[in-house]
Amino acid sequence: MLRMFYPDEYADSAYGIPFEELYRKGYRGVIFDVDNTLVPHGAPANEEAVRLFNKLYQLGFSTCILSNNKEPRVSPFAKRVESPYIFNGKKPSRKGYEKAMKRMGTARSDTLFIGDQLFTDIWGAKRAGIYSILVKPIDPHEEIQIVLKRYLEAVVLYFYRRRKVL
Repeated sequence: MLRMFYPDEYADSAYGIPFEELYRKGYRGVIFDVDNTLVPHGAPANEEAVRLFNKLYQLGFSTCILSNNKEPRVSPFAKRVESPYIFNGKKPSRKGYEKAMKRMGTARSDTLFIGDQLFTDIWGAKRAGIYSILVKPIDPHEEIQIVLKRYLEAVVLYFYRRRKVL
């Protein structure tokens, strides 16, 4: 039952993912969550995010930002990194992921998703049939509803890690 929440990969940071290797494997589109995946919650796009997106474009990737936040939060971030975006994405619904793939011109087989939450980001990506990479949250100071979810995520991650070791 817990496997539906397991990511395909678990990374320390979105900034340390070997995108060159993923490109060689045939991936062409990257969908990103924003808050606590690329920057701390509510923070604007920083130089590190801009460099990452520029690197992805140089490699040949298309990108799309998929966030459950409202447009005033997502739009300035997306504009700074020059990426299309979807706000109020209703993750874990498949629809936002499918809309993102349509905007990028990619398919399930060549798209990956990167996010920091199991029950919205990763579960949604799995429901949409795309490769998922869970990253550790950038900032441990989060809203109370997310803090509570993190306790449940810890249980899922315990079994995920245990399965990876066996």
